[in-house]
Amino acid sequence: MFRYFFMRKLWFAQSSRAVIVFPGGFGTMDEMWEFLTLIQTHKMGHRVTILLYGSKFWKRAIDFEWLLEAGNGREEELKLMP
Repeated sequence: MFRYFFMRKLWFAQSSRAVIVFPGGFGTMDEMWEFLTLIQTHKMGHRVTILLYGSKFWKRAIDFEWLLEAGNGREEELKLMP
């Protein structure tokens, strides 16, 4: 359906109202960070909810609190992920 990968991601992002991210590998992380970046930079044009399924996995995979402590994020950005 899509010749170029970035077009698939763009089409997927623009039509989404919510994204559920299940535990996965690098591809999953890539998709999640792309969505977060688009939301953070106000490029979506609409509100998108991101849900991380499996808190046990995500708390080990990404320490969001530590990202804040290290200065690699802001408190309001952490609120993007309830």
